[in-house]
Amino acid sequence: MLLKVNNVRVPLLEELSVKEAAAKKLGLKKQDIEDLQIVRRAVDARRKNNIFLNYHVVVNLGISAKQAGRLLKDKDISLLAAEQLAEPVLGGEKITGRPLVIGAGPAGLLAALELARYGYRPLVLERGKPVAQRVTDVQRFWQNGYFDPDSNVQFGEGGAGTFSDGKLTTRVNDPVMGSILKDFVQAGAPKEILYEHKPHVGTDKLRAMVTGLANKIRALGGEIRYHAHVTGFIVNENVLTGVILAGGEKIMSNAVVLACGHSARDTYASLLKLGVGIEAKPFAIGVRIEHPQELIDKAQYGDFAGHPRLGAADYALVHHTPDKSRTAYSFCMCPGGVVVAAASETGGVVVNGMSMYRRDSGIANSAIVVNVGPQDFGTDPLAGVEFQRHYEKLAFRAGGGCYKAPAQNVGSFLKRLTPDLQCAVEPTYRPGLTACTLDSVLPDFVADTLRAGIAAFDRKIHGFADGGALLTGIETRTSAPVRIMRNNETKVSLTHNGLYPCGEGAGYAGGIMSAALDGYHVARAIMAKFAPLS
Repeated sequence: MLLKVNNVRVPLLEELSVKEAAAKKLGLKKQDIEDLQIVRRAVDARRKNNIFLNYHVVVNLGISAKQAGRLLKDKDISLLAAEQLAEPVLGGEKITGRPLVIGAGPAGLLAALELARYGYRPLVLERGKPVAQRVTDVQRFWQNGYFDPDSNVQFGEGGAGTFSDGKLTTRVNDPVMGSILKDFVQAGAPKEILYEHKPHVGTDKLRAMVTGLANKIRALGGEIRYHAHVTGFIVNENVLTGVILAGGEKIMSNAVVLACGHSARDTYASLLKLGVGIEAKPFAIGVRIEHPQELIDKAQYGDFAGHPRLGAADYALVHHTPDKSRTAYSFCMCPGGVVVAAASETGGVVVNGMSMYRRDSGIANSAIVVNVGPQDFGTDPLAGVEFQRHYEKLAFRAGGGCYKAPAQNVGSFLKRLTPDLQCAVEPTYRPGLTACTLDSVLPDFVADTLRAGIAAFDRKIHGFADGGALLTGIETRTSAPVRIMRNNETKVSLTHNGLYPCGEGAGYAGGIMSAALDGYHVARAIMAKFAPLS
């Protein structure tokens, strides 16, 4: 008999296996559990002197119906309900050529994978390089400042998430998530993502996973073309009929998934010229903060800091200004990670955070950002893009014009002193730092809100505002500055039939998992209209 058992608690103070803890909760003998599968694992650190690992498990029990009846009276215990995703209903319209997917990030790869599964033989057009070559280009940029506008942290196979912590958390509650996580594991991600409460892949494992997904797409009849930069769109009476590549090649299709990522500014401009419906949307800008990981571990786990079953601790912090007009918050926190150069245009400095799967750099970093919106930069569809670009250029000049980043320690920032790079960590940003007052590369209201936020965060994590923490600027790519408007049900553009805006770049996702989910659903919408090619 298969039962789902929630809240199986394993104290770190006790030498107790998950199976033993489950048997104890069920009031059974360990041998009564024929099999156990973990479906969720979370850390309960509310009591620092007695931290628990909390599991949800599925158990196969060799017990009588009477015993099962007794167990099912517990609210934490239920019969396992079989979950099965519905097969798609396939449409009958004919696709011109084959479906095109612009961009090989998580949204594009999952859209292509789902289309390939059902015989649509998608063609993925990626402006950058395969992930292995892309890694080489990015590492060269970090080492000596040699920048490639088509192969960098933002552009190339895998998308921006390839150089990140590889978080797979999302606020979206979607039954498809489990299926997508299984695809990720089959492609090379660690199996722990299937049950961790805060799953992450790490940039090292993520690169292997991206290659695995690409190989699966090809095995199912899809194709991926690299160095295929879409620079134009073929439109006939507000119907998209094809795309134009940088070399002039035309590829015809009336089903085009636009999964270009949140930094494809040239693509946004091309679409706007065609009259595609685009609107400015809010995002956030700020800086990266670095602390010794030990400080964060101690604050979150107390005497259990460093316990091998806990790993590096993370945090999520929020501070609202008294009038509620601004919010400072942590974003994309990377335990045991590094700060990376993430520019996508010549002459701009952008920072981001990245961790390996083991999160073992010894340094915690996170974006600390402040919300901005059309009230700050205007309602023109691309006003947010220009707002980002303006401050990225300021940061580039302040860093010395060679992709070094402006930085200062927290003490000099909070007290408005001469900028100082002395800090409690070995700075991780490459190609290097330049001491600079960060007020000179941020709007005044952002800098002021950051100061208030950092001071408030210190009351939650003692030592957060320690003067030896390091701030590096600037972080501008928290999310897309635009939304490409689409029909909620059919996922097609509101203004141009045949165009399917998708993922984070179109304004419909905020991370790897939500982008992958959106790619899946956009693919399903295309399948509901068009017939397979084979």
